[in-house]
Amino acid sequence: MGDQVSDKQAPKRSAVGRSVRSLDGPDRRILSELIRDARTSIRSLAERVHISRANAYARVDRLLADGVITGFSAQIAHERAGLRTSAYVSLSIEQNSWREVSSCLGRLPYVEHVSMLGADFDVLVLVRAPDNIALRDLVLDRIQAIPGVQTTRTWLVFDELQGPGADWS
Repeated sequence: MGDQVSDKQAPKRSAVGRSVRSLDGPDRRILSELIRDARTSIRSLAERVHISRANAYARVDRLLADGVITGFSAQIAHERAGLRTSAYVSLSIEQNSWREVSSCLGRLPYVEHVSMLGADFDVLVLVRAPDNIALRDLVLDRIQAIPGVQTTRTWLVFDELQGPGADWS
C-alpha cells in the first residue's frame, strides 16, 4: 500500500494519453521568468523563484520533458528585420480541408502564425511582409490559390503591443 499513488497525487491524462502533471507555484513562476527573459541563467532563475539551483535545473528539465516548454526563442524587431507590413488574414475554408490548407500555409513566406478557430471564419493567419506589394501578392496570388480556401479578408496592423510588461510608447 505504501507504493501506491493516491488519486489526488496521480498525474492527469491528456487527450493523447500522455501524463500531464499539474504545475505548482514555482513551476508557474519559472515559466513567467522564462517568458520575460528566455536567456536568464539557471542561477538567476533560481534566485528569482526562491528555489535552489538544483531544484531549478530539475524543474526546467521536467518542464522540457513534459512538453510544457517547447523551445526558447528571440523576440524580433520586425521593422528592423525588413518586415514593415503586418496583417491578419482570415480564411474561410472548405469543410475537412484544414490539414491541406495548414500544410500549404506553413510553406509560404512571411507567414508567422496560423490558428484554426471556431468563429465566423475558419483560419487566422499572422503575416509579416516587407511591404504592401509583397502582402498583396501573398494574399491574392498564393493564399487564395490554395485548394480549399474559399474567401480571405485582410486587416492591416498599424501598431502592436508585445510581450509581458509591454508599453505603448
